[in-house]
Amino acid sequence: MNVAKSKILEVLRSRGQNDRADWVDRTMPDEIDTAKNSGLLSLLKLDAADLAEEPDRQAN
Repeated sequence: MNVAKSKILEVLRSRGQNDRADWVDRTMPDEIDTAKNSGLLSLLKLDAADLAEEPDRQAN
């Protein structure tokens, strides 16, 4: 499953983790494969299922 980088940035910034969001923004592609990047999501304390529940608002 792929998740839009913008969704991850939104979650991190809402937590006040702006430095981590900036790093993800600089280093990751626009679409993040949750299977290949499960370690990154775990490090960031993000659950792929939670990210997939709400579609990216920019896609509309």
